[in-house]
Amino acid sequence: MLIKEIVALPPEAQEAAVLGWVRTKRELKNLIFVEMNDGSTLEGLQCTFDRGSETFSSAVEAVLSEVSTGCAAAITGRLVPSPGSGQAVEIAASGIALLGKAPGETYPLQKKRHSLEFLRENAHLRARTNTFSAVARVRSRLAFGVHEFFQSRGFQYVHTPIITASDAEGAGAMFQVTTLDLEALSRSGKGPAYSQDFFGKPSYLTVSGQLEAETYATALSRVYTFGPTFRAENSNTSRHLAEFWMIEPEAAFADLADNRALAEDFLKFLFDLALRECPEDLAFFDARIEKGLLASLRSVLDSRFVHLTYTDAMKELEKNESAFEFKPFWGCDLQSEHEKFLTEKVAKGPVIVTDYPKEIKAFYMKLNEDEKTVRAMDVLVPRLGEIIGGSQREENLSRLEKRILELGMNLEDYWWYLDLRRYGTVPHAGFGLGFERLIQYVTGMTNIRDVIPYPRTAGQADF
Repeated sequence: MLIKEIVALPPEAQEAAVLGWVRTKRELKNLIFVEMNDGSTLEGLQCTFDRGSETFSSAVEAVLSEVSTGCAAAITGRLVPSPGSGQAVEIAASGIALLGKAPGETYPLQKKRHSLEFLRENAHLRARTNTFSAVARVRSRLAFGVHEFFQSRGFQYVHTPIITASDAEGAGAMFQVTTLDLEALSRSGKGPAYSQDFFGKPSYLTVSGQLEAETYATALSRVYTFGPTFRAENSNTSRHLAEFWMIEPEAAFADLADNRALAEDFLKFLFDLALRECPEDLAFFDARIEKGLLASLRSVLDSRFVHLTYTDAMKELEKNESAFEFKPFWGCDLQSEHEKFLTEKVAKGPVIVTDYPKEIKAFYMKLNEDEKTVRAMDVLVPRLGEIIGGSQREENLSRLEKRILELGMNLEDYWWYLDLRRYGTVPHAGFGLGFERLIQYVTGMTNIRDVIPYPRTAGQADF
């Protein structure tokens, strides 16, 4: 049984076996206490060996002498009520087998507080700490919750490609995929012959599954993607990763108002799920990582998301322009400080900002009647800022073609995407949520590198 299951049993004597890793070992007179953890719960399970008991032997003593923090062990005994505070049950241990040693002189994770920077250097072991095991459990539960939410609302899960020839954002920050011999090309001084490459053309790791999701939304009505995406942005910040996971729903016959409602429902569903089903881990984050985290999540859950147009939001920011490092003006993109001001000072809660200038948004967003703004939306939450970005898509063929050309992009590269507007075009909308941003928000972890098992950033591809 997992420790999570054992500690939920009634505190009455029964046989039990515990398999896991040793957190601590300490001795007190004739008693030896070994705390075990198997990652199923934040809580460890205390196993007590009594040298005065009939079951204690020299063989058990010999194994215990080799037990240290980090080693793997199997302990057997009886589950009994615990006389200590903070735990309902413990194991009155009678037997132990050492499955894997962890020598104290070399094991990196001794029983002390380690910095997050140190743990990133030991990312292969950091899941054994309280902080990162808690992050992993929350991430796992919310990932499953993503599917629960969309499946219960008639959305079909679509696996969009990881390798693509299309730049969904039109920004060019993409990782190239090639089988060409780059060293030989460098020595020859010649350019790449893409006709000889594996795909016969320049190909890249995807920055988004949105465009492909749109093709399925215009056949299945409601779809969503949930998979890895890649950005070749050399941004060495606590908010950026080169590889991350994106959730992208797309709904046919939906407009911007439908999109706003779906985004609000989605976030509230996930926050409620975390509060209900990860209470132990969230209490840990509230106590150790960010004070007030639980209250903040409950506040968003109980809030009505305020709706502001970009123009109205900019008016509020310009009234207080002296408060910002980056001066706000109509036409600028919102900075993190602007987003936090809108949520914490203006709305005092979550905000959905819509109708951005077309110049700062992607080519596929639907143009408003003023021909200056597009039906885009960003969902902003207190503490973090932007957590969701989305839009109603341009379903008019001529307008979409015109926008692609305005941005200097090649119509031929998007022939298949334009076909959606040629054949049975419909209004449709969708958004993207970076899963790591969500996990940051729910856990209070300040660096995005600490909410994904193995972070990929500029100059960092270890493990």
